[in-house]
Amino acid sequence: MFSDELASTLADYDAILFDFDGPICDVFQGVPAPGVAKDLSTLLATLAPELADVARSTDDPMVVHQLARKGGQDILAAVEAALTDAEVRAVGVAGAPTDGAAEAMTAARASGRRVAVVSNNSADCVRAYLSAQGLSGTVEAVVGRPVLRPDLMKPSPHPLLEAAATLGVPPERSALVGDSVTDIEAARAAGAGSIGFANKLGKEEALAAAGAGAVVTDMRSIARAFTAP
Repeated sequence: MFSDELASTLADYDAILFDFDGPICDVFQGVPAPGVAKDLSTLLATLAPELADVARSTDDPMVVHQLARKGGQDILAAVEAALTDAEVRAVGVAGAPTDGAAEAMTAARASGRRVAVVSNNSADCVRAYLSAQGLSGTVEAVVGRPVLRPDLMKPSPHPLLEAAATLGVPPERSALVGDSVTDIEAARAAGAGSIGFANKLGKEEALAAAGAGAVVTDMRSIARAFTAP
């Protein structure tokens, strides 16, 4: 999308919310997600043997976390704590931010917008990564995974509504930059705008079909849009 067209789209919003895994960094780049899922499924199988088979059938840590809810609050708490620990370890070796991410967040903040991170990852890992990369000053709020409430993770609008309230901006005056269909669905449910980040082949069509107000393939496009004359 041309920067002037994207700039026109972004002009409607007073707050820019960034998803974390994808638009800002590749969380499990250094600690692959399938290994984390295996560790979590082993823990869940020990605590709730009846969930063992289905837990071991996925290589997605978030799916194991969601599944843990069926075991009750104590089991969910144990799995969630283990997931958070794994995420914090992972972002420690995740490498540099997504190309253009730092520029996009900095430009959004410099333009006078309110800026937050809204993620299904833990707030602990988001804050740890931003601090390590010297990016803490680019955001005013971090809204991470709702504690012990996987049902309130995106695509639920809850995290976006919380971020908007924290920033003091009406949800409809905020826009989420996200790389998944669930991000776009969460934004629509919250009454917010959305910018799809198509970081893989095939995503442009999927994000557009989900209702993204705009789709970019490079985070630098967002930075340029904020600095366009």
